[in-house]
Amino acid sequence: MYQTVTAPPTDCTPAARDGFDLTRHQWSLLSNGTLGWIQITNFVVTGLMVTASAAGLRRALAPGRWASRLVAGYGAGLVCAGIFRADPALGFPPGTPAGAGTVSWHGILHFASGAVGFGCLIAACFMVARRFAAEGRRRWAAYSRVTGVLFLAGFVGVATGGGSAATNLGFVGGILIGWAWLTALSIHLYRTTH
Repeated sequence: MYQTVTAPPTDCTPAARDGFDLTRHQWSLLSNGTLGWIQITNFVVTGLMVTASAAGLRRALAPGRWASRLVAGYGAGLVCAGIFRADPALGFPPGTPAGAGTVSWHGILHFASGAVGFGCLIAACFMVARRFAAEGRRRWAAYSRVTGVLFLAGFVGVATGGGSAATNLGFVGGILIGWAWLTALSIHLYRTTH
């Protein structure tokens, strides 16, 4: 006669998602399951914000506009990664077989969107490094180069299918380093142009 009703989780961080393990699963897998819409929205909104930041970079880095175009490409890659959801894999969401499984067309497009977007961000790091080196801003040039190298290493590690905890955490570290660079660059350029 009485039915037990379970409240939805109030904390939607990856640690709160049942079965999600950052050492085994990439963040893209969070697009699956009943709370997958949160990660999909995260990809799309974040991608749109990155694309908007590229417009500011374009003004701040004029006349060299390739870096801003590449950052816009990264934003577009994030939007597409949200539109084309990653396939369930590696036991996530719960009930998914432990292996990688068959890759669907939207899974292929998700991976391609990520590859293009990440490639754009890596190239933007090197373009900005070249610009800063030409302007004599050695620390910013070095910071941009190191970011590009570390992000590339993290992406190559996870894309080659290593699947180890170190590879996954290296990729997470690469993403965090890339975001820190993009944030610091945006703040730096805003302060120096206003």
